[in-house]
Amino acid sequence: MGLDNEIYGALAHAFATTTLNVINESHMHAGHAGDDGTGESHWRIEIAAPEFAQMSRIARHRAIHTALGPTIIGRIHALSIDTV
Repeated sequence: MGLDNEIYGALAHAFATTTLNVINESHMHAGHAGDDGTGESHWRIEIAAPEFAQMSRIARHRAIHTALGPTIIGRIHALSIDTV
């Protein structure tokens, strides 16, 4: 299973998502700091869920990081989060 599927699965399990897109942007950072050569270092998430309605932006990001857990977060160099 690729990291994209792991990210998607963890977030879909944790939240009642109405929008969930996991986009690998690693190719745009090839050769830059944090590029470990795996092609799975830089990610963007577009996510919407009812749970986020009463949360601040920081609380949303914390909830997403918690849902991903240390195993997934530890394998990501950069994570851009768009809560739509």
